[in-house]
Amino acid sequence: MGGSPIFLALTKDYSALERRALAWRIAINSFFLLMGSYLVGTHVLSFFGISIPVVQVGGGLLVASTGWAMLSRPYEDDGERVQTHQQMKSKDPMRHAFYPLTLPLTVGPGSISVAITLGANNPHPHGIHALAFLAALIGSVLIAVSIFLCYGFAAGLARVLGPTGMTVIMQLSSFLLVCIGVQIFWNGASALLASVLNAAH
Repeated sequence: MGGSPIFLALTKDYSALERRALAWRIAINSFFLLMGSYLVGTHVLSFFGISIPVVQVGGGLLVASTGWAMLSRPYEDDGERVQTHQQMKSKDPMRHAFYPLTLPLTVGPGSISVAITLGANNPHPHGIHALAFLAALIGSVLIAVSIFLCYGFAAGLARVLGPTGMTVIMQLSSFLLVCIGVQIFWNGASALLASVLNAAH
């Protein structure tokens, strides 16, 4: 819901059908991006020699900084919004479905780091644990459905809530992003500190 005002501002010249079709494409892109991160993210990290706690620290900082930037910046940032809106204008409404609408506006580095962390913490020692995979699959489907509903019907939501309600949702979502980012950062930092203390002993 917090991304709905941004999506609506960037697609204000789109028809209702175009906006709904675009929301569906973003939802599908988000699903595959999250599941791809869950399934192969750890292998990519292993290739580059990056540990999960480091990903948590980096991802947590990114999530917290994104939330803080949204909290401290006014919603009506005319210069940036006009520039981004001009970039969005295209004969093909799907041209920007992946970038920037899916990545990084909807599924950002924080979401990807969470998906990678969940994939790395899969409890099964041999291959993929079926129950954990099913949980990740259902979770990603629910996220995709929520993205479609919030983006596809953003105009109706804006009419119901009004400018004040949309601003409250944006501010609340931003604050929650900061809290989630701090929690992810602390999880990674705690693991790194524990490894340092164990090595010292």
